[in-house]
Amino acid sequence: MQRRIRERSTKKGETAPAPAKRGLLRRRVIVLFCSLAVALTVISGQLFSLQVYQYPKLVEAAKRQFWRRVPSASRRGTIYDRNGRELAISLATSSIFARPSLVEDPEGTAAALSAALGIPVGQILERLQTEKSFVWIKRSVSSEEAEAVSRLMLKGIESDAESKRFYPKQQQAAHLLGFVGTDDRGLEGLELQYDAYLAGKRKWIVRQQDAKRRPIFREEAGDTQGADLYLTIDEVIQYVTERELEAAVTQSGALSGSAIVMDPFSGEILALANYPTFDPNAYAEARAFARRNRAVADYYEPGSAFKVIVGAGALEEKFVRPEDRFNGEGGAIEVGGVTIRDHERFESLTFAEVLAHSSNVGAIKVGMRLGKSLYYNYISGFGFGNLTEIDLPGETPGMIRRPKEWSALSLASLSIGQEISVSPLQMLVAMSAIANGGNLVRPYVAKSIVAADGKVIRENAPMQVRRVISEATARTLASILKGVVTEGTGKAAAVEGFEVAGKTGTSQKLDPTTRRYSRHKVVASFVGFVPVEQPRLAIIVAIDEPSILRWGGSIAAPTFREIARESLKHLRITPGTQEQPRLVEGIRSASFRLN
Repeated sequence: MQRRIRERSTKKGETAPAPAKRGLLRRRVIVLFCSLAVALTVISGQLFSLQVYQYPKLVEAAKRQFWRRVPSASRRGTIYDRNGRELAISLATSSIFARPSLVEDPEGTAAALSAALGIPVGQILERLQTEKSFVWIKRSVSSEEAEAVSRLMLKGIESDAESKRFYPKQQQAAHLLGFVGTDDRGLEGLELQYDAYLAGKRKWIVRQQDAKRRPIFREEAGDTQGADLYLTIDEVIQYVTERELEAAVTQSGALSGSAIVMDPFSGEILALANYPTFDPNAYAEARAFARRNRAVADYYEPGSAFKVIVGAGALEEKFVRPEDRFNGEGGAIEVGGVTIRDHERFESLTFAEVLAHSSNVGAIKVGMRLGKSLYYNYISGFGFGNLTEIDLPGETPGMIRRPKEWSALSLASLSIGQEISVSPLQMLVAMSAIANGGNLVRPYVAKSIVAADGKVIRENAPMQVRRVISEATARTLASILKGVVTEGTGKAAAVEGFEVAGKTGTSQKLDPTTRRYSRHKVVASFVGFVPVEQPRLAIIVAIDEPSILRWGGSIAAPTFREIARESLKHLRITPGTQEQPRLVEGIRSASFRLN
């Protein structure tokens, strides 16, 4: 009975015999172990990859998330005139920027910023809705604007300290100084030429931030100030030059004008002006024509002022003497089938009178004595067709063809300042060579560059390029050019108490439509130096397209007089008290330029 009960219990049982049960359990354990081993292997491999192979990349990614290295403009160096007066300075200012991902209400934020900064709402909203992590809202804001934004306490809107360039004299020396952009980098003028020195090294701001990009730590690294630049410019002479040039352009109804004042011995530029001009504090509002440094970058046909060059060559080669006489041909001469006329009829003139009265016929005859080859050598020797290498950007070398390209008319045309293009600066440098005794010098504007610690980094010095005529020829020519002012076309350039030497020029401009010389458009100029015996100032005035007072002697010469008179007074130079200037012979190794 009990056996039958046990047998029924075995048939109805739910489990297998003990050996089979243990085998099933073993298989399950093995599968579980293998699964865990595979999982651990995968995880270990992944950890190994993250901690070894991908470690540098992940560390860099973490740094980008928690550390932010932001470039910030260092304070730009100050530009001074020769007497230490500030011409360009940098002011501390703020710039507003946004982190779009942190801005919770773009529309409301844009509206609030628009009211505070005066920027259209749509423009701000477009920047706030970008996917970029950082966008500028407005650079170099005023203190009032910065305070207004700060009071708003807008999430995702921050400010950063920057430097803003400011020109306290506004338009004064604008074409020399140039200007900087919103990134505080030089764009034109000396700001561009010496940007590497003025800007200094870039400053970096390093910030640590949490997951919500809230700042935790801030550190600034790098230099904070650029070097200072001291110029050869005299602020007072610059002011006088600009004032008189503006008056001349306005009075004559001219298109524009340029004027330069230079020390003929050292090559130092004391003033350089163009009119119309502009305010570098608001350069974006000025026309490109007003911003152009035309005294250096533009060229023109010099006309009768260029007769000085043919005269210098003929005197040096001893083809003429001051007392040699020339037949004026009644005021007209035919060359290459073209009749060239004088502004008045001359019958007989000495060489000195040819220059004094600016006779075209006489100058052409002098040029014929000199000849093509020699004349071209003197043109090149005085620097025409080449850069003066002044330390200003955008200089033009002018235009002069080689003798083999000249026509039958070219020698005559060049003798009266046609078929050649020069800049006002080139013409002044050539006249300075006559003033200083025959040496062509390199003009320059930067006197020295001084680091923030007071150490002089670079210093400019007078540089003689070459001797073009002898000292005796220079003295003879200076005496002849004195007659231009005392007896000839340049009487209006006379400065009371001083002897002035110079040459007038009234050159017709080419009409681009007809390819002929215009009867109405001219460039009126006067270039000269004072005092004659001991020159201290060489000055050129060029007036482009005057509608009235169209002669060099009637508009440029009196402007020369006023600039010279006021400049001599400022320098405390009185008749008979000047010291003889000296030029160091040879090329000075201290001279420099930026490559």
